[in-house]
Amino acid sequence: TNGRIITVNPILPWAEAVAIKAGKYHYVGESSGVDSLIGDETRIIDLGGKMAMPGINDAHAHPMQGSMKDLFECNFPFTATPDDIAAAISQCVAERPDAVWIRGGQWGSDFFVDNDIPNPREWLDTVSGDKAIYLSDDALHNGWFNSKALALLSVDADTPNPPGVDILKDPETGEPNGIIRETFGWLQNNLEDWPREDYFKGAKYAVSVANSFGITGMKGASASISQITGFLDLDSEGGMTVHDAGSLQTPYGHREEPLDVEELKVRRERLKSTNVDTRFVKLFMDGVPTASRTAAMIEPYTPATAGGETTTGTLHIEQDVLTQDLIALDKAGFTVKIHTAGDRSVRVALNAIEATRKANGNSELRHELAHAGYISEEDLPRFAELNAVADLSPYIWSPSPIIDSVVTAVGSPRGEQYWPVKSLMESGAPLLAGSDWPAAAANMSPWAAIEALVTRTDPVGDYPGQLWPEEAISLEQALEIFTPVSYTHLTLPTICFK
Repeated sequence: TNGRIITVNPILPWAEAVAIKAGKYHYVGESSGVDSLIGDETRIIDLGGKMAMPGINDAHAHPMQGSMKDLFECNFPFTATPDDIAAAISQCVAERPDAVWIRGGQWGSDFFVDNDIPNPREWLDTVSGDKAIYLSDDALHNGWFNSKALALLSVDADTPNPPGVDILKDPETGEPNGIIRETFGWLQNNLEDWPREDYFKGAKYAVSVANSFGITGMKGASASISQITGFLDLDSEGGMTVHDAGSLQTPYGHREEPLDVEELKVRRERLKSTNVDTRFVKLFMDGVPTASRTAAMIEPYTPATAGGETTTGTLHIEQDVLTQDLIALDKAGFTVKIHTAGDRSVRVALNAIEATRKANGNSELRHELAHAGYISEEDLPRFAELNAVADLSPYIWSPSPIIDSVVTAVGSPRGEQYWPVKSLMESGAPLLAGSDWPAAAANMSPWAAIEALVTRTDPVGDYPGQLWPEEAISLEQALEIFTPVSYTHLTLPTICFK
């Protein structure tokens, strides 16, 4: 009571008081209207004129990976120089004498464009001592390894590229140079899991981080069994103060066979609790449109070198297989989050959703296209037509190092036409937003993202300029994206909209 309460309801945008019982709003309106609802056990919170709002949802994060990074890995900022990275690795090696592996990151997408390091593996060997080193890039898609790490992973000059993965080789010796593109899923299958007790610590940390920013709901994208188990363990001890939706992990990289949906259904039933929901699946259609040029685009990227060959990136899953997957998953009751960083992968995913609606009818499951930053003009209205969700990443659509890498790779002016949020909103497309933490975002804070939605500038002020300012939206619209509220909860006759 006695507050300025944002309702995210156009009928009554602001209220003075709300009454809540069993997790549902029973009254929204003026402070005087709650007097008759106050009983002996009612908890009364006097806001003293302060603002309150619904809990914030982070619809796309990797909360366990972010936690393990903060708690156990060797870290440096996205802007780290070679000297910064050398100092960080040397310190971690000295502090962890018994470690076999040291994992960490994250180097910027343009790190090897901006710094002349002919052989990244040999460079890393000079500061890694006897440790196996793996460092992720800012997007979490590409990895940097030293010689010992490659040896432990059985990667040498004769190792063929795993499906969807590109092991870069020294042009003179043919030996791996330490950079492996699209390592995200491949490493999940090749690096040992953390101990179960560490995943519990990670879950506890992730929930505390989320709550510290006002987040009460989060969706973990591509969650492994071990990661979900950490949250289940925490929920069993009463520690889950966040509703967690876990998108079940599926094979990463190029795939020619449809998924085993029956196995996913078994996993869904086994991995659930009061506050952990696993009715979701994650698929990866492509990589990222940075200097690695691995997102699937309709038009070619700029050449990586002067006079070099061009590429349009690569689809991990071709149209027919994706369509089979989506029809089966939709029929089984899964909401599917599809990584679609390039406009070609967006189109293929929308085609699959269209085929699914025709095959299954309207299941009312809103399948999500994640990182749909580049969308062909002819495909933009299809989101609303198909009730397909644009899962946005406003944390990274303001001027920044990763945006510089994207714009350079995609080319101007197309590169700057990134994240058409206003156009999507005006078309009636359903929208969600997520941090993708720890990929390209330093933390889960939604506030910088909300500011970027409104200003299209760098909220921290480190980078000048605006990114496609014509697509800026209002603060009210930004808050609505982050705080979806179900008004069907407002069902009692004491509701008062004035």
